Amino acid sequence: MELRHLRYFVAVAEELHFGHAAKRLHMAQQPLSRQIRHLESELNVLLFHRTKRTVRLTEAGKAFWQEAQKTLRQAERAIAVAQQVGRGEAGHLQIGFTGPILNSVLPAIVRQFRHRYPDIHLELNRLSTEEQVTALLNQTIQVGLLHPPIAAPSLASEVIYREPLIAAIPDIHPLAQEVSEPISIKDLANEPFILFPRQVGPTLHDAITSFCQQSGFSPTVVQEAFPQQTILGLVASGLGVSLIHASVECIQQRGVVTRPIREITPQLESAIVWASDTPHPALCKLLEMTREGITPHHTPDTPDH
Repeated sequence: MELRHLRYFVAVAEELHFGHAAKRLHMAQQPLSRQIRHLESELNVLLFHRTKRTVRLTEAGKAFWQEAQKTLRQAERAIAVAQQVGRGEAGHLQIGFTGPILNSVLPAIVRQFRHRYPDIHLELNRLSTEEQVTALLNQTIQVGLLHPPIAAPSLASEVIYREPLIAAIPDIHPLAQEVSEPISIKDLANEPFILFPRQVGPTLHDAITSFCQQSGFSPTVVQEAFPQQTILGLVASGLGVSLIHASVECIQQRGVVTRPIREITPQLESAIVWASDTPHPALCKLLEMTREGITPHHTPDTPDH
């Protein structure tokens, strides 16, 4: 039995006239009658009482009509869903993100995407950059929101956000006064530093070290910590100061004051990353949206040039 047989049957059941049903189906009456007889033979049941003047549904025909209508509606829904998914308007998208991206562009991305495409279910997973690269290569996520550079030729990426670094200082420190005024990186020359481990982000870690050295000092790192909440907690304890991405200001950490840096600092880049050889319709919609530009819910201060 094919769906077309159900459509033929439903048309006759609704019209109760083979000529009218044939016209509705854009076919001749004789082939329609033949198809209905074939359907009855296949089901081994009579669906219509036929006379020269009337056509009526049998009891079996009435029952079959109800179920046939349900089947056709479900088939139409299946077609519509498949077409929506194919156009990237429905489906499921698994996204990885890092802590800094959670504080910067992720809320705006999710909010805008869900508004545009409410039928696409987003599954969000907090993963480090390294974990996201592995997940993308294993196809356990389709999109990564992480921090380049990455060493994976099969992955494509586009930078979607850049933010400067700021100083995180214990609130009992003299530099914690006049929080609206930028400080110089040289003001931190004699301070103990709390930084993230180099293996977490070697490019940015080395850029921070170089930034300090260009200002005449090498940072004295007394503690390495990760993630960002741990760094802030250690700063609050008075263990030292830190250079951290500006969007961390979204986190209300007691005992910590943030100060902008007067000099142009290294920047933390955030990128959207995907497997270029496995196109995903919903991913295309997400890329279109991010290329339009994302305005995060928090815009970091820009250092004076």
